[in-house]
Amino acid sequence: MEKSNNIRLAAATVNQTPIDWANNVSNILAAIENARQQKADLLLLPELCICGYGCEDLFLSDWVWEKSLQKLFEIIPFTTGICVSLGLPVKKDNILYNCACLISDGQILGFSAKQHLANDGVHYEHRWFQPWPASKVSQFNIEGKVYPFGDLIYEQAGLKIAYEICEDMWHQDSRPAERYSQIGIHLILNPSASPFTFGKTKRREHIIVKSTLDYNCTYLYSNLLGNESGRIIFDGELFIASQGQVNGQNQRFSFKNFNLIYQDFSLVNNKLVAVNSPSLPTTEIKETEFYKAASLGLFDYLRKSRSKCYVLSLSGGADSTVCAVLVRTMIDLGIKELGSERFEQKILSGGKFQTSDLSTIAAQLLHCAYQATENSSNDTFNSAKEVAEELGAAFYNWTIDDALTVYTSKIESAIGEKLSWKKDDISLQNIQARVRAPFIWFLANLKNGLLLTTSNRSEGDVGYCTMDGDTAGGLAPIAGIDKVFVQQWLKWAEKELGFQSLKHVNNLKPSAELRPLEHKQTDEADLMPYSLLLQIEQLAIFEKFSPKEVFNTLIEKKEYSYEELKDYIKKFYRLWQRNQWKRERLAPGFHLDEFNVDPKTWYRFPILGGGFEEELSEL
Repeated sequence: MEKSNNIRLAAATVNQTPIDWANNVSNILAAIENARQQKADLLLLPELCICGYGCEDLFLSDWVWEKSLQKLFEIIPFTTGICVSLGLPVKKDNILYNCACLISDGQILGFSAKQHLANDGVHYEHRWFQPWPASKVSQFNIEGKVYPFGDLIYEQAGLKIAYEICEDMWHQDSRPAERYSQIGIHLILNPSASPFTFGKTKRREHIIVKSTLDYNCTYLYSNLLGNESGRIIFDGELFIASQGQVNGQNQRFSFKNFNLIYQDFSLVNNKLVAVNSPSLPTTEIKETEFYKAASLGLFDYLRKSRSKCYVLSLSGGADSTVCAVLVRTMIDLGIKELGSERFEQKILSGGKFQTSDLSTIAAQLLHCAYQATENSSNDTFNSAKEVAEELGAAFYNWTIDDALTVYTSKIESAIGEKLSWKKDDISLQNIQARVRAPFIWFLANLKNGLLLTTSNRSEGDVGYCTMDGDTAGGLAPIAGIDKVFVQQWLKWAEKELGFQSLKHVNNLKPSAELRPLEHKQTDEADLMPYSLLLQIEQLAIFEKFSPKEVFNTLIEKKEYSYEELKDYIKKFYRLWQRNQWKRERLAPGFHLDEFNVDPKTWYRFPILGGGFEEELSEL
């Protein structure tokens, strides 16, 4: 990077996959070449972009960081005439660090190591990495050649450059930027792997813009893109900011392999000043964020799992309907951005759509089945049928009563007594859900498809699902959102996305439809009002309150009587404890909200425990 009063800064996001070396390097090289074509002087790429952020315990294997270093040296020859920042793990003195390597014109300038490790929520970085001490500078030897390593300040083209790597930015009390500002840093680079959650873009923007004022610097931010490793979705956000404003920002949730933005600056009075900032994208509301993030997640999950389509047991209720709509929005958004030919190439790995018609493409990528019993209503059948028809999905329907009879008669014969709804309610409900599973799995196998399961977070809280029944599947796309939002979003989608068939499900009360129709079964009668369940969940799980603290908080709202609220809270905690084993077995789900109840990511909880008996007695 030659010294000049003018400089073009670029940031790129890439859609990577853990240890998919060919894909990852290809995306990186494409981004570098695009930056060169745009005459960028410096390009920032995301955190751990060479190996992928989601390597999990693969980081404990030496060959992963060694292979990452090998790929770094394969990329270096393509950095002539440009300065490039790349993320990778590096082991030094038998300790693994999360690093960014800055390369200029084919030469390594140094390795900057992450100083704050993310270790809350879905993050477990302390399991694999060690934080680097602030202000410490060391050296790293690679085959006899020594490179600077640690908390580095780089000087390029008259600019002082330093790093905050992802989590470093979020530690307001001990930020590296605070120290850098004292020595007159011009530019801070932030390569990130920051999981999408609702509203996070506003928090990022606030921190970044404020940083440019607090630390008198220009700030470059690059986040990873897509469903990298299964559960976490990266929105691919890019920021270029200076002097208290955003100079460059991209449209998130791209279906492309990479995105790039750039901005011109002049060095005036020892400060970078932006030249002709472009127009910026509008901030999306929660409902828009949801379907764009989930659609991108479904797109990547399907192609990276090498499945041919999605298969879904479409009950006509809210949860399965949302899942079906999300597959259709995946198709709509993907074709809109990539074009039908490129979308086809990526999603089918060289296969062909039967036609270019959207509805026929949907029929190839989404197969839905309505599996009726004598307890199913015409309302849910009509709801499922019309939704499938409007979405263009392949739709099948069959009854399972004959299969149910085989199961129930065999058990009755074995135990020597007749089953009844009065004494065998749960067993008779669960067998219906379980009998459906083999049929829908059969369809999924026939279509080489990935079976979607439809449980939401509210059901996960209290175990309102049948193991090996409605929980059967390989992916749970809405497991990270609550039932209240599911219902709200469907009403929004009917109006704003134009899916008119949603009026049917929006007029139904949520019901498992497992008891005889005369019982008029509803979910809220079985559990509690979903709005209250959401409030208890927020306090008990997200805020980590005790039962007594939850009660004291909610009783002030005066929405329920003392006894009602006490009984509902007891019910929640007892069902929560009792059903941890179910949460351990649920299919992988997308992390979309600030929290989820997946024990493999956000919330670990003992399968066996005291059931909050002493805590509940305090009520």
